[in-house]
Amino acid sequence: QVQLVESGGGLVQPGGSTKLSCSASGSMNSLGAMGAMGWYRQTPGEQRELIALITRGGNTNYDDSVKGRFTISRDNAKNTVLLQMDSLKPEDTAVYYCFARIGTPAMTYWGQGTQVTVSS
Repeated sequence: QVQLVESGGGLVQPGGSTKLSCSASGSMNSLGAMGAMGWYRQTPGEQRELIALITRGGNTNYDDSVKGRFTISRDNAKNTVLLQMDSLKPEDTAVYYCFARIGTPAMTYWGQGTQVTVSS
C-alpha cells in the first residue's frame, strides 16, 4: 500500500507565492521504481488537468498556464515532489493533487488533494 500525503496550500493573495509538498510512503520497494511524479489541479465542474510533471531523471514539463510561474522539483531519496507556485492568479484557485507512477507497468497513486485559493 502506497500513500501520498500533501501539505501546503491555503489562502494566498494575487501575486503571492506558496509551496506544495507531497511525500510518498508505504510498501513501495515491492512495487518497483518510482517513475514520474507531478501535480494535477481541478476546479468544480471541470476535469482534472495536468499542470506539472517531473521524471525520475529530473526532466520537467509544464502546462502553458503555469509555465514560468510554477517550478516542480523532487527528492528521489525522500520520495518527495514539490511545487513552488509564484505570481499566483485568481484562476490558479483549485484543488491540487499530486501523483506518482510506480512500478512496471506503472500504476498511478494519488494524494488526497489540497486547496489553493488565490484571492484578496
